[in-house]
Order: sequence, then structure tokens, then C-alpha cells
Amino acid sequence: MSERRIALITGGSRGIGRAICIRLAQAGNDIVFNYQSGAEAAAETKRLCEEYGVQVLAVQADVSTPEACEMLVKQAAEFGGGKIHVLVNNAGITRDNLLARIKDEDLDAVVNVNLKGPFYLMRAVSKLMLRQKYGRIINMSSVVGLKGNAGQVNYAATKAAVIGMTKSLARELASRQITVNAVAPGMIETDMTGAIREEARQQILESIPFREMGSPADVANVVAFLAGDEARYITGQVIAVDGGMAI
Repeated sequence: MSERRIALITGGSRGIGRAICIRLAQAGNDIVFNYQSGAEAAAETKRLCEEYGVQVLAVQADVSTPEACEMLVKQAAEFGGGKIHVLVNNAGITRDNLLARIKDEDLDAVVNVNLKGPFYLMRAVSKLMLRQKYGRIINMSSVVGLKGNAGQVNYAATKAAVIGMTKSLARELASRQITVNAVAPGMIETDMTGAIREEARQQILESIPFREMGSPADVANVVAFLAGDEARYITGQVIAVDGGMAI
């Protein structure tokens, strides 16, 4: 495509989301990303993306509500001259505990951000993409959604559900040249995993055939491929970026 390309990424202020923003900027996409808190981190993502000569819009928005998602898509479309070419549903939270200890509010919080957020955004963005007869939607699942994990019943449920939504929407939109895929990261080096105690870290590494954690760039590179024209004939797929954990 020769026209200006607009990519909307949720949860782009840090970690995997920031890496995705930077990688898509490197590929020439203008970037819109949301953040819920942490204005300084969001400003840093914006600065890093702008180094590639693209335009960037950072929007503070809570993707757990339909109103905020509609607002985010509206602002992104206005920024993009009425179009959004790429949607990456990356924002996610955890509220880990054993099932018997998971509170109703912890279930609701995880479902609202991890499951309802992508649903609201895909519903809004797909309307634009259908008119364009072009689009790339990439949803962030998890290796936990593929194989489960003790203490993460609520999180695993949302990430498995994202896969179901991905495959279903891929069937709905394929005739209009719109692809819908999912990426399932494993253990990725982020601020969150950096806080893991050394003993627990070693146990995790032993469960990874690669014997090392991945980097946010490993995930971002796969997202960039799926967002590009080279992946035009790939839809409804789940690509695990996990060093072999889901084998």
C-alpha cells in the first residue's frame, strides 16, 4: 500500500506494547496508542516512535469500557484521515490467585480488559476496515491460553477466549481482505517478569525448551509481520512466541 498507514495499539506505553509501537513505526506506520496511566512512559514511547519519522498520537483511555473504546477508535480514525489499517489488541492485566481465592471483582477486572476490550475495539474498527476492504487485526493471547497455568484461571480463560474470537472474526472478514490473527507470548522479559525471585526464575527457565526468556522485540517482530502485506494470506492463526513452552 502506498497510502499513509495507521496502526492502533492498545497498552503501548511500556513492555511488549512499547516494542510493538516502535517496530510498527520502524515499518513506516503512523502510530496511535493508548495508555491508562503513566504519562511519562507514554511520552517516551511517543518519542521513540517519532525517531522513525512517523506521526504519533498517545491517548489516555481505559479499554475496559465500550465508551472509551469507541472514543479511542474515533480519535485514531480522525488522526488517520478516516482510516485505520492495523489494530493490535495488546492491553492486558492479571489478577492471579488460586481459584478458591479469586474474588468476583478480580474476575470482572480481567474479563473487562482482556476480553471485552478487544471485543469492543474489533467491533468498532472492523466497520472501518470493511469499508476499506483492507485491514490487519492482531490479538494478544498467551501461552497460558493454550496450555493453562495454576493460579491463573481467570487470565487463562480470557486468553483462550481471545483465540476463539480471533478465529471466528477471521471467518467473518476474510472475503474483504481483512486478516485476524493472534500471537501467544510465553515468558517475556518485562518489568513484571524482572521481579520474579531467582529460584522461581530458574524453575520457569527449566520449563522452556529454549532455556531462556524471550524479549519484547521477539513478539513485536511477529506482530509486524502479521501487520504487513507479506502476511496477506494468513488469517485465523495463533502464533506462539514462547521458546517452545506450548509444544
